[in-house]
Amino acid sequence: MKKRVPLRKCILTQEMHPKKDLLRIVVNKENEVFADATGKKNGRGSYVVKDLEKVKNAREGKVLESRLGFATEKLDPVYDEIIRLIYREDIPKR
Repeated sequence: MKKRVPLRKCILTQEMHPKKDLLRIVVNKENEVFADATGKKNGRGSYVVKDLEKVKNAREGKVLESRLGFATEKLDPVYDEIIRLIYREDIPKR
């Protein structure tokens, strides 16, 4: 029997992707927003695709701000963290 792959919707593109191809963005009770590399931190989770081009386009169009309802300045470090995590994952493991 084939195991079912969990799918989640990317809040940047509105497309369904396997969960392993996405990064989790968390908003906790203190209204802090951050990228969750482990996928296990407490808070309301949303998912973004691990695609630099789509993340950069979303930053220019302020997509996260509109989807999560936050001020622009507050989410700049979140975009930086998403990009850093994507780059880190692209480095081949030795």
